[in-house]
Amino acid sequence: MDERMMEEMKTLGFSAYESRAYLTLLEEFPVNGYALSKSSGIPRSRIYEVLKNLIAKQMVFEEEISKARVYTPMEPEIFIKKLRARYEKIFDDLTQHAGTLYREPKQDDKLVVIQGRENIISFLKVLIKGARERVAVSIWDEELNALTCELDEAFDRGVKLRGIYFGTARVYKDLVPHRRIKRYMAEKKERYLSVIIDHAHVVSGIVSRGEASKVTWSRDEGFIEVSEDYIAHDLVVNLYSASLDKDAYKKFEEFADRVHDSFFHYSETDFKRFRELI
Repeated sequence: MDERMMEEMKTLGFSAYESRAYLTLLEEFPVNGYALSKSSGIPRSRIYEVLKNLIAKQMVFEEEISKARVYTPMEPEIFIKKLRARYEKIFDDLTQHAGTLYREPKQDDKLVVIQGRENIISFLKVLIKGARERVAVSIWDEELNALTCELDEAFDRGVKLRGIYFGTARVYKDLVPHRRIKRYMAEKKERYLSVIIDHAHVVSGIVSRGEASKVTWSRDEGFIEVSEDYIAHDLVVNLYSASLDKDAYKKFEEFADRVHDSFFHYSETDFKRFRELI
């Protein structure tokens, strides 16, 4: 273990055990608490307390594999970007050291749960700051406003914004407002969010429950593809409906309601009616 790196991480506010656990995880993961204790030299009586602290700081993620709790480190690139927002020192050294331990993700199909609205917004800000080509969203006003600064900076870098939003103040001309916003705002008891960065990251879940908000972050290609298809489908429906005249729009919405009701609330009779609509 590089003692100089340990001291630099302590300068950033991490304890000796937190630093040792994170740097050890970069070399080998996912591992359980016992294995991490053994390889890092952290006493077993302290290892789970240390991991709990790292999870709270979003430096380590916990998941269950084959009924065992195992731990995976946050990718160094994202971890460092988060710290850079608060500190302006020693990052070149830390980036170089972390990069030698963690050159490539060892698995891209993991699904990581992030809890707490503030943590979710903070994580999205980091991802958007790293965007290079496109940010795709399905988002409500509250979350869009929280990310305005990072999105504006992304525009200045030439990043494109695409998607749909649920709100009344049209902040970005490239976002399409949902056609049934008044109905959605009256009916929906939760705000959902889906954000896709450069077809490389997707963050999706519920963001209206404060500290109980929960989203899933993944780099899995299948999950990203499904999420992008969902946003693209919403765009097609809303843009098409907006192109219709008054009578055609009314017929379209009545048709959409019948399909919706047949799908979510169907009996056998409803199902036959649903088949007839196809």
